[in-house]
Amino acid sequence: MHGGCTGSFSSGKDAVDKVRMMGFAAQPMPMPLQMTCENCTELFTMTTFEDHCPKCKMVYAVTPCHAFDPDNVKAAGVGY
Repeated sequence: MHGGCTGSFSSGKDAVDKVRMMGFAAQPMPMPLQMTCENCTELFTMTTFEDHCPKCKMVYAVTPCHAFDPDNVKAAGVGY
């Protein structure tokens, strides 16, 4: 089920589900990413492969292969 580094996701929920399934959700990213929440525009630092905006709780995820670029981070929804 692991698609290596070629996987693409049709939604942020797919990305979160994949990171959770792989067991990486709570693991620290190699380099934290500065993010702007697409829901409330709060600036925050994403430090784990699944993280959330501290202000509105929008959930974000990125797979380990793509964690070097904020453009690869997907939003799944508030509280997902």
